[in-house]
Amino acid sequence: MAESLHTVENEINTDGGPAAGQDRPELRKALQEFVDAGFAGMQLRVHDERGEWAGSVGVRELGEDAEPPADGRFRIGSSTKTFTATLVLQLVAEGRIGLDTPVDDHLPEFGLDRRITVRMLLRHTSGVFNHTGELDPDGTFVPGVPSVGQEWVDNRFRTYRPEELVRLALSKPARFEPGTDQSYSNTNYTLALLLVEKVTGRSYAEEMRRRILDPLGLSGTVVPGAQTEIPGPHAHGYYRYEDAGQWKVVDVTRQNPSLLPGTGDLISTTRDLHTFVSALMGGELLPAPLLAEMREPHGRLGYGLGLFVQDLGPDCGGTVFHHNGSTLGYGALMYGTPDGGKTLTASLTTGDAAIDVLQVFPKALEKLVKAVFCGGHAGTTPTR
Repeated sequence: MAESLHTVENEINTDGGPAAGQDRPELRKALQEFVDAGFAGMQLRVHDERGEWAGSVGVRELGEDAEPPADGRFRIGSSTKTFTATLVLQLVAEGRIGLDTPVDDHLPEFGLDRRITVRMLLRHTSGVFNHTGELDPDGTFVPGVPSVGQEWVDNRFRTYRPEELVRLALSKPARFEPGTDQSYSNTNYTLALLLVEKVTGRSYAEEMRRRILDPLGLSGTVVPGAQTEIPGPHAHGYYRYEDAGQWKVVDVTRQNPSLLPGTGDLISTTRDLHTFVSALMGGELLPAPLLAEMREPHGRLGYGLGLFVQDLGPDCGGTVFHHNGSTLGYGALMYGTPDGGKTLTASLTTGDAAIDVLQVFPKALEKLVKAVFCGGHAGTTPTR
């Protein structure tokens, strides 16, 4: 596996003017750790008081030497949830949805528990079963639609309808009484997608373009629907899994993302994720009271309304907001400070290496977050 590093350094002063390019060895080192741990490739973009730094490491495709394109497209997985939550909260701001209104008022066709509110969907406290599967408290996996292993590989081009996924989830017992606990469930955000469509009378993709993508100029972001391709330059993602006692590796760059509508299907770039999270944190997409609610952590997940809240401590500038994501083959990182002046956005691809993700990923991520957020405090003018 290639281990060379390609960087693009376009330093920008806080007044918006160009500055001399600067090397960022701490970012280079943190980026390389992911490939050393077994990931196939990674793209990273950082905006901070020193300007913009972007780089890539590893390989674009197994068996080749070319690095991932520094501004290539990738599947962002659950980072999609922050986009969806923003759409819903914009409708709340317009008085078209109430955060504490029963979801059943808008989507009566599903017969949802009347205690489930819009707020509960956005902060994962509805108790609705996760249609991609759940872990029982004893560690037993309760399957939903095929989402792992050979069964997913065989079904990865199948098209699902959001209503189909919701009905499957509702056919399973609720995880808990609404509002009494917190459990991360993709179905919450598929319901949020259907809520957006019902209230606006337009498709989720159209509302996303009209309200977020076009106003922010996010030309690299795609709402793919059932489209299996990643358009434009991109790195390949691979899935390593065990089947009948044999380890297999398959290129899963092409897959049908309709398995995760509104919850994990978007395709984007590190540049677009930076622009989005900077604008969101900077108050460009939501009125201040709703942004404050979005950023209020709740429950054991420390989850707001479509955002995780993380306190890095005073030595690292305090609180950051993030929503990372993954689909089979791809991962995404999206972090921003409260004013949007410092951001970290990245993509990861998995290859053919055996990676103990639960062990190596948190360690590499901690080093990267510290390299970005502990090297100086936020407070600069956001750069776009």
